[in-house]
Amino acid sequence: MSQLSPAMAQWVRDAELAWNTRDCDALVLSNTIDCHWRNRVYFLWGREQIRTYVERQLRREIDHRVIFEPWAEGERRLSYRFAAEFRNDSGSWFRTYGSEELAFDEAGLVKRRFTAANEHAIQEHERVLRWAAGPRPGDHPPLSELGF
Repeated sequence: MSQLSPAMAQWVRDAELAWNTRDCDALVLSNTIDCHWRNRVYFLWGREQIRTYVERQLRREIDHRVIFEPWAEGERRLSYRFAAEFRNDSGSWFRTYGSEELAFDEAGLVKRRFTAANEHAIQEHERVLRWAAGPRPGDHPPLSELGF
């Protein structure tokens, strides 16, 4: 992919950081008040529903780690792919692969977010997104280098 604009590159870094640091406010407030999200079987309208969804995901996905990799950029549009790993409260590990398409308003807030993802169980020893809780270390390989 060609170089992302500075604004979109920063958005990708900030979004990944928000998920990896479990910053619910950053995740919610990066959307317009009337944002439309479609995430797998969930259809969400507005920040209140988005907050409920994000809070549920943060409770459900323990030790969550994610990497975002930009795919394409257009005028106020962004597409990226991702891989995430987490465990549930029973200790079972999962990996999710997917892509998201975003449309932004004039202020740079997300007004539409459409996610397609597949989740499957993995064994703990199969994990590859291993770092201490918090931001992904700068030397951690990106998705392309991991073969995802």
